[in-house]
Amino acid sequence: MEEKLGSYLVKNGLLTEKQLRQAVQEKRETGQRLISVLNRLELIPENKLLAHLSNLYRMEVIDLDYIIPSEDVLKLIPASKAYHYEVLPINRKGRYLTVAMVDPTDISAIEDLRFITGMEINPVLASESSIREALDRYYKMEKGITEVKEEVTPGAKELGIEDLELLETGYEQEVEENKLRADAEGGPVIRLVNFYIADAVQKGASDIHIEPYERQVRVRFRVDGVLREQQSPPFNLKAGIITRLKLMAKMDIAEHRLCQDGRINIMVGDKMIDLRVSVIPTLYGEKVVMRILDRSSLMLDLTKLGFSDEALKKYSRAIESPYGIILITGPTGSGKTTTLYSTLAKLNKPDRQIMTIEDPVEYNIHGINQIQVHEEIGLTFATALRAFLRQAPNIILVGEIRDSETAEIAIRAALTGHLVFSTIHTNDAPTTINRLIDIGIPPYLVASALVLIQAQRLVRRICPKCKEKIKVDPKLLEEAGIPEETFPDGMVYKGKGCSHCSETGYKGRIGLYEVMPISPELRAMILQGETSDKIARQAKKEGMKTLRNDGIDKIKKGVTTIEELLRETSSF
Repeated sequence: MEEKLGSYLVKNGLLTEKQLRQAVQEKRETGQRLISVLNRLELIPENKLLAHLSNLYRMEVIDLDYIIPSEDVLKLIPASKAYHYEVLPINRKGRYLTVAMVDPTDISAIEDLRFITGMEINPVLASESSIREALDRYYKMEKGITEVKEEVTPGAKELGIEDLELLETGYEQEVEENKLRADAEGGPVIRLVNFYIADAVQKGASDIHIEPYERQVRVRFRVDGVLREQQSPPFNLKAGIITRLKLMAKMDIAEHRLCQDGRINIMVGDKMIDLRVSVIPTLYGEKVVMRILDRSSLMLDLTKLGFSDEALKKYSRAIESPYGIILITGPTGSGKTTTLYSTLAKLNKPDRQIMTIEDPVEYNIHGINQIQVHEEIGLTFATALRAFLRQAPNIILVGEIRDSETAEIAIRAALTGHLVFSTIHTNDAPTTINRLIDIGIPPYLVASALVLIQAQRLVRRICPKCKEKIKVDPKLLEEAGIPEETFPDGMVYKGKGCSHCSETGYKGRIGLYEVMPISPELRAMILQGETSDKIARQAKKEGMKTLRNDGIDKIKKGVTTIEELLRETSSF
């Protein structure tokens, strides 16, 4: 195969016959593969050689900067063999192991790896330099924060005069772009960033927060809706870590004064993870928040979100309406997107056209036309919604109603034969009606268009591994406004903490739902301009279960705790 490679390179004008003879002679003397000799002699730029190898072998090129193999996958190939063949195992699916190789035509290497692993080898192409860096990252050096701290120069410099000036002024010292880039591409920084991302995914975190302070960089993961502090990295790697993340998210690393947003697509083990990255300047440096969007963990089954049987019946009946508007309300992080995506997945059939306008598009759903808001070029919720109506969709999702213009177009679309879904920020279902009227929608349009309003929250589930019954605390009941007779035996469930739930007593989350279908009586009350309190009383009379009542039911069933109910709902 190397003869074929040499002929191809000469034929395509990348090498002269003389250069090829020189490379082949060097290969014989050193025993290295031809690709390695070409890279060492710098006869062809590595990126150019890689592009031609991809074309010659008709093989995908992998960027190892955006792949984090799991420890289980790395253990399949011993370090000695990985270095010898210059290969890196990437992920495993069934009996197939994907391996990044410098020379994917090396049959002897592939056969040896197949024998060692007992698996079929799926070779992919990567640059020699990136594989060598990755081998050092994952094999030669121990992975983890403690080891990185030991690796950093012992007795890393204490704060000096320049640092004290920095603390007094609150501004980062100007550093040249090439110095920042060099820091970001150092081994310890790359391994630390990879460690945090992989650890967050493994722990099921939804967000990673990296926050610079006076003498510390604080790292926190949001797990099950609650921030948990992690071990801090060495302070003198602060600039490198932030710059590394900005490089990965394709941001301007020389800009430290403005907010920036970006995205990172990265393979963690066998999962493709999408990170939404936000950087803002703070007093002691740039703060980074990464939202983790794990496509494999997206729940698209309405029956598994936590609806009670009665609430699910009401919601399922509403979403089969031929037209009208259905609103989901709740604060950020209350599971609105998951509910809406699960709804669209259920409604997604070949005879229906579904279009969405979102900011941002968090997950791609096959068969649905999804559009991303771009306000800087004029593509807003309102303008996209107007365009949608010319495309004759059956179902429309508007990511959020933020203003009267979007609300009015959405409601008029609902009245002209479209089923419209959207979200809005209110505390509960009944107050949503007044919110729509307050932003300028006439009551007759609200009454005519609304099909259902649903409020929701997310609470943590009790860990099933360490769940136990305990005597209920009367003071806690009083604080929550729950009568003692609600629990006749005086007992409730709680998690005592175990390794499965990281000693928190909770594992995973479940929804609380307040489902309010718009009945003829409620329509009449909306037209009459009745208050939210009166609308709420009528809805309860018709069988609406409030967020608190749904939460109390889940406490009785041992799904969540009184503390969680207090954290997410008001006792008034």
